[in-house]
Amino acid sequence: MFSLVFLAAFESLAVTTIMPLVADDLDGASLFAVAFSVPLAAGVIGMVLAGNWSDRKGPLPPLISAAVLFIVGLVIAGTATTMEMLVVGRFVHGLGGAAVTVPLYVIVGRVYPLEIRARVFAGFAAAWVIPSIIGPAIAGAIAEAFTWHWVFLGVIFLVLPAGAMMLPPLLRVRAQVEGDSSVPWSVSRLAWAVLAAAAALALSLAKELPEPGRWILAAASLVVIVVAVRPLLPRGTLLAKPGIPGTVLVRAIVAGAFFGSEIYLPYFLIEQYEFSPSLAGAVLTGAGVSWAVASWLQGRLVGRLSNVAAVRIGTAVLAVALGVVLLVAAFGLAPWVAFIAWTIAGGGMGFMYPRFSVSVLELSPTSAQGFNSAALTIGESLGSASVLAITPLVAGALAAGAFTADFSVTLAVALVAVVLAGRVRPAAAAAV
Repeated sequence: MFSLVFLAAFESLAVTTIMPLVADDLDGASLFAVAFSVPLAAGVIGMVLAGNWSDRKGPLPPLISAAVLFIVGLVIAGTATTMEMLVVGRFVHGLGGAAVTVPLYVIVGRVYPLEIRARVFAGFAAAWVIPSIIGPAIAGAIAEAFTWHWVFLGVIFLVLPAGAMMLPPLLRVRAQVEGDSSVPWSVSRLAWAVLAAAAALALSLAKELPEPGRWILAAASLVVIVVAVRPLLPRGTLLAKPGIPGTVLVRAIVAGAFFGSEIYLPYFLIEQYEFSPSLAGAVLTGAGVSWAVASWLQGRLVGRLSNVAAVRIGTAVLAVALGVVLLVAAFGLAPWVAFIAWTIAGGGMGFMYPRFSVSVLELSPTSAQGFNSAALTIGESLGSASVLAITPLVAGALAAGAFTADFSVTLAVALVAVVLAGRVRPAAAAAV
């Protein structure tokens, strides 16, 4: 499991680093944000299917299928000759990559005892450390020395042995991870997932339309997303009801704020400070390391620090860090200030992110672990995709510089998370 998370981390950080080069090479700057929002939207479909499949048959069948789909997507993206083809590849490997996450969460919920789950998720966070240190530099070096295509294709040769390592131990604990065949297939949920993904894609493409068409499509897409996502999430999520619903919503908002900023940081440093791709990608390194360290720290504080307290601290730290990044973009401060701020942002994320998963698994019955784990990642994907789609719309409407507008949007989203952080508290505790 650690190996798969490691490779997912490497792929994510590597693509974020090289995407400015890819967009330039394929003449696809207008689809830059779409290339990030498409795999997130596709992931909604993959997660719903994987969650339902895991509840019925256990996590092993969806895990293997998702890994195969992930590889197919990497092949398409790695051989792309147009930005449109790359977007298709991103859709396919986003579908498979997201579907891998849900079975992993289900395995944790069914195999590991409650008292060490926070440490397991901290281990997942630690799997980001080495990729965050070497991933951006390696990706930038490969793209500069050879071609960006090998950043995608090279991952394939690592996924296969990593997946093979998981099979023997999973087969040994097969009895613990077996599903419940009485759980029905939910065709309606899958249909809602497809609709939500389509609306998210439409939202990401809205900026390509002239006014007022872009705003009409954006508003209509947001309405469809809200309607379609309701059956995919625990009841009360959109109202931020305490407990599982509030936890899912806060994680979605936090993800939108952080990842909506992350994709623009290397681009910002390349455009405004003329950094090389490998040097610009180094900004991701500090955040990856601080995320893992903070995640390890919160794992040692289980029992002394509640989930809601960890989330309150994390959202506050994230908002402050994003505020500093905005100041760098608005006033042209030294780039090292952005490096430090983003490292702090990663620490805030690492401190609270494992607690979202711990809280949801703790409050979920075994038969609903697949659904609720999928809901966490569905919220994360749609939250990130929506922020990524809205950001360029707002940037185009504001008179401020493009990156200033981008970071203004993500800061506003982070402040919403600060306000709602207390909704992670279980319903009974909130009533008290």
